[in-house]
Amino acid sequence: MRRDDRLYELIQILRDGRLHTAQGMATRLGVSVRTIWRDMATLEASGVPVEGERGVGYILRAPITLPPMILSGEEMEALRLGMRLVAEGRDATLSRAARSLASKLAAVMPQSQDNETDEDALFVFSGDTIERAARHLPLLRAAVKGHERLTITYLDEVGRQTHRDIRPLKLAFWGRVWTLGAFCEARLDFRNFRLDRLVSIRPTGEVFPDEPGRSLADFEAQTTPDL
Repeated sequence: MRRDDRLYELIQILRDGRLHTAQGMATRLGVSVRTIWRDMATLEASGVPVEGERGVGYILRAPITLPPMILSGEEMEALRLGMRLVAEGRDATLSRAARSLASKLAAVMPQSQDNETDEDALFVFSGDTIERAARHLPLLRAAVKGHERLTITYLDEVGRQTHRDIRPLKLAFWGRVWTLGAFCEARLDFRNFRLDRLVSIRPTGEVFPDEPGRSLADFEAQTTPDL
């Protein structure tokens, strides 16, 4: 293994924030402990925030940025497609982020030799269902991330309004509808709510704990969306 590649692999190992011994890293990379000592000294001299010493171990004390990735043509196509889908979506926050990311990538990527542009190759259609769901996405994303209880007004299958206090757990897109996986406080069970059927959402400001039987892991293990 080349020295540059080995240094890169050492950073990858240390990125988990745990203490790693020189012997352990040497075994993983197939080199001697003395080689690891020299490599760690090189990383420290280069400004990588590594702390440690011989006989104890090494730990990365702060996040770092690794060198740019080299992407294949197919990987770039997948990345551009994903960014275009998000950019053309109706979630304004993510749409702006996708367009900003696309501009940054365009500034550093070589120009394509193909005559066909991304705009020619892809069309994105939303429809009324997506439009109705999209207006709720920023608030729901924040609630899922912040573990914030919500009070919602929801239309059931026959159009009747119901009021629920829920613990939002997971947003999912199924190609034609968005759903919110949640624990319903009234039913004491998990439910999937279609975002296009949400009438209103009221944040409560209350943070819910990650309790056994009501967690995201339990939700994923027990439920299958009925769309």
